Amino acid sequence: MSNEYKHVLVAVDLTKDSHLVLERALPIAKRNGAKVSIIHTLEPLGFAYGGDIPMDLTSIQDQLDSHARERLGDIATPHGIASEDQYVVVGMPDSEIHRFAAEHDVDLIVVGSHGRHGFALLLGSTSTGVLHGAQCDVLAVRVGADDSEE
Repeated sequence: MSNEYKHVLVAVDLTKDSHLVLERALPIAKRNGAKVSIIHTLEPLGFAYGGDIPMDLTSIQDQLDSHARERLGDIATPHGIASEDQYVVVGMPDSEIHRFAAEHDVDLIVVGSHGRHGFALLLGSTSTGVLHGAQCDVLAVRVGADDSEE
């Protein structure tokens, strides 16, 4: 079995830390001559409101989707990642990342791992979820550290 990575999936949350995660993944991909895909997961709006909403959220979800695609392009395109390798999917982050990895023969997932405070708590649990269910290697890039930790 070859120990080279052939397809690296970079999972980002579209914050400023996304650049750090991508910049950690790219040299690994380059050394291995691997394809790079980048993914962002949008949680379905219905989940956030328990599914009991008396209105159609399709247009709002579409706007969120289009905004996320634009932000993902801002992050990925300057690093030479083609638009067909940029994915915005709707669902629960860890399960969508696992599904994508399985369907596209990903052999390394690179994800940001945050400290435990505020909104970062949720993202920290995403990296943990990705790690636990992954069928391939996972690199958790430490991002968003407090100044007191440095």
